[in-house]
Amino acid sequence: MLLVDASVWVAARDPEDRFHSDARKIVLDFSRSVAALDLTLYEVANVMGSRRKQGKEARYLLQTLVTRCGEEIVRVSPELIESALETAAEYGLTAYDAAYVAAARRHGWTLVSTDIVDLVSKGLAVAPDAADYP
Repeated sequence: MLLVDASVWVAARDPEDRFHSDARKIVLDFSRSVAALDLTLYEVANVMGSRRKQGKEARYLLQTLVTRCGEEIVRVSPELIESALETAAEYGLTAYDAAYVAAARRHGWTLVSTDIVDLVSKGLAVAPDAADYP
């Protein structure tokens, strides 16, 4: 199972993103299950709707995310936050990034992100072009 963070969902809709093609393959290939955190919905809405002022794109992407992940949208719980706080302190991450790492570890999933500096370079995630994806 791939745990897909918000950056991958956004990259899938941004043709200028260097990971666009691989992110699109992950996001749109319904033959393989992917998961997301509930906070992913807020992050995608923030980037696409608030920052980029692309409300229609945001709604489309959020609908795709919900449809694509189905029951694999992980609710952020107090236990997950506790684990995320430890991870954040250990690796110098934001609580958001650390929540993805903590969830991936808890479920034995591979975290996929375009965040090269904070996640991929530290071995906490793989980039979309390196995801084990047929």
